[in-house]
Amino acid sequence: MTILLTGSTGFLGGKLLNNLLETTDHTLFVLVRDMEKAEKLVANLAGQADSRIKLLHGDITQPFCGLSEETIQQLTGKVDLFYHIAALVKFDEELREELFTVNYGGTEHALELAVTLHVKQFLYVSTAYTVGKRSHGVEELYPINSEIHNPYEESKVKSEHLVLSYADQMAVSIFRPSIIVGDSETGEADSEFTLYGFMRALDVFKRRVIRKASNADTIYHVIGSKNATSNLVPVNYVADILALAAKKAEAGVIYNITNPSPATNYDLLTMIKNALNFNQLAIIEDVDVQTLTTEEQQLNGMISVFNAYLSRSFNFDDSNTQRLIEGTAVQHLDMNDKTMQMIIDAYFNVRVDDVN
Repeated sequence: MTILLTGSTGFLGGKLLNNLLETTDHTLFVLVRDMEKAEKLVANLAGQADSRIKLLHGDITQPFCGLSEETIQQLTGKVDLFYHIAALVKFDEELREELFTVNYGGTEHALELAVTLHVKQFLYVSTAYTVGKRSHGVEELYPINSEIHNPYEESKVKSEHLVLSYADQMAVSIFRPSIIVGDSETGEADSEFTLYGFMRALDVFKRRVIRKASNADTIYHVIGSKNATSNLVPVNYVADILALAAKKAEAGVIYNITNPSPATNYDLLTMIKNALNFNQLAIIEDVDVQTLTTEEQQLNGMISVFNAYLSRSFNFDDSNTQRLIEGTAVQHLDMNDKTMQMIIDAYFNVRVDDVN
């Protein structure tokens, strides 16, 4: 099989690329904007990466992903499968235009390219949070005018509709991971977004606080719900499912790649506190931000983009995904607290033995 991928220099894309190299003999065309970064990635991959990976310089924000006419002619009729993973994962309202340029416009250009190349199958990586303000996620297309929390979710909802509108031209499937975290076996992670952005903000705040000796016993409150859950999935689980999808994905089907037993925010914050050795953090519910101290207001301002995910629970049906992995070596996700603590510790480069 010959596969074309976008987003392979990112966190998830790099894992998928490595997975495909190790478990298949597919030829891999990788669309990259930063050739130097891509060449370094390939140099560190196993599985005869140099001979099996063909780097294509391009940009998903450009028509036909910025590929030249000559390259398009060379690839036409030769690509079996197209993975579109590239996306901008930020939640800020002021980034709306950029989010739609990359996430929606990039998807439109990827679809145009796939049709031009006569690609047989198109796999789109979306997000479980197209669920928006619902509490229950289904493996179906949500209305295009769904209530959402931020422009990132909106860009993904509209991109999903766009992808499925091409169902009469090629086999399209949608994969919706929830919050992607580090590898469940090694803890390895290079993400700067989602959970890692939250943890990084807490780390920065801690460093500010410890400079002030008079604040050694002060408790700082994070606004959120203690019993609400954060749906975290390890990157290797997502990559394993996407690799299986090359042969097992069904046309027109949506797959939630989610955690059936997610940790509560209270448990998650406890793990982060352990890793940071910063026991002065606590969750507070149903409070007006104006009643918080100045420092607490600063802390909550640093993590404000995560408020929608700290204050409520989401549960997801992943029946389609369970059918996809049935009879394979990929087991349905069962991520316990020990694994989650290891992933958090790995990010902060703290040995588990030093936590307590």
